[in-house]
Amino acid sequence: MKTELMISWRYLVTRRKEKFISLISVISILGIAIGVAALIVVIAVMTGFDKDLRDKIIGNYSHITLSGYQAIDESQYRNISAIVSSNRHVKGASPFIQGQILAKEGSRYFAVGLKGIDPQTESQVSKIKQYLVAGDMDSLGQGDIILGKELAYYLGLGRGSQLEVYSPLGKKHILQVAGIFKSGMYDYDMNLAFSNLATAQEILALPNQITGVAIKLDDLYMAAKVRDELSTLLGFNYSLKTWMEANQNFFAALKLEKLTMFIILTLIILVASFNIISTLVVMVVEKTKDIGILKAIGMTSAGIRRIFTFEGIIIGTSGTLIGALAGIGLCAALKKYQFIKLPQDIYYIDRLPVSVILWPDMVLVVLAAMVIVLVSTVYPARKAAGLVPVEALRYE
Repeated sequence: MKTELMISWRYLVTRRKEKFISLISVISILGIAIGVAALIVVIAVMTGFDKDLRDKIIGNYSHITLSGYQAIDESQYRNISAIVSSNRHVKGASPFIQGQILAKEGSRYFAVGLKGIDPQTESQVSKIKQYLVAGDMDSLGQGDIILGKELAYYLGLGRGSQLEVYSPLGKKHILQVAGIFKSGMYDYDMNLAFSNLATAQEILALPNQITGVAIKLDDLYMAAKVRDELSTLLGFNYSLKTWMEANQNFFAALKLEKLTMFIILTLIILVASFNIISTLVVMVVEKTKDIGILKAIGMTSAGIRRIFTFEGIIIGTSGTLIGALAGIGLCAALKKYQFIKLPQDIYYIDRLPVSVILWPDMVLVVLAAMVIVLVSTVYPARKAAGLVPVEALRYE
């Protein structure tokens, strides 16, 4: 084994008349490196998109949302709160009321989702308090409203401005802008507003009632298990939906895109592997005499096969290693300097997110590259092993 590896390395770094082979080898290494680097960067960006959007979605909404088929009154909420709080995975729960209103500023009208919250408990289930760029959640009083930054900009409003809104029944209300939040998600910042429970109940004509309860867990991936446990205790009068169910189409689309990009960019590595095949085939032709001599002095066909297999593996491993380092380096630069900006109204976020995950992302990229490289060595190695010594030395 050691002899075959030594011969492989000598063939690869030869400095004599076979410099052409070395050039092809370098091209093969660069081809693999480019493919691996591109694949790592794209997978890291797709993973970053998934993680960033998941964090922002959960920051605006809770892990589990409980809603009734009818409005929930105060006595029902007390019973629900006691049952929900008894679960060991529940960290917090907060009531809310949600509906659609029409906002007017000058001659402009805009449909807005209004969410009435309890300012004292909302911070237990969402990050809205952290997203405030103006105002204070704790001082959200009767007749106050908190707008998303994009909506406030569109309507030309700031903290202290008056906003005219219309309820679903057409009743006019004058609210004061008490704060502005920025979640980083264009869709939320443009279409969502917050008030306290009493204000929302008055506008939506649901006195002393709520439409749901937001629930926060100690582990967001326990949402499905906790949902089932609470459903058993609460019965069939309430609907519980996890954050995954509420956004399942969105996350399914991201997962499919990630898989598709992995397959497409793996083709780059596949194309580069043909360079390895051509390199080894040319080398077999150039080294026909050497192969004949090696066989004549007793080296087996398996030994010859290993020489050229090692040759391909050295090329592939070098390319994969260089590509992996280049890809991770580029990911680090993208993450630190954020020199690629995105339009928020199209991509929901304003920068290119990058998340390098060793398992399974990086490991699968490296394994896929090495498998392709290994397969590409099969034909040339078999061809070299099949040479007969007499035929190889006939014209020497």
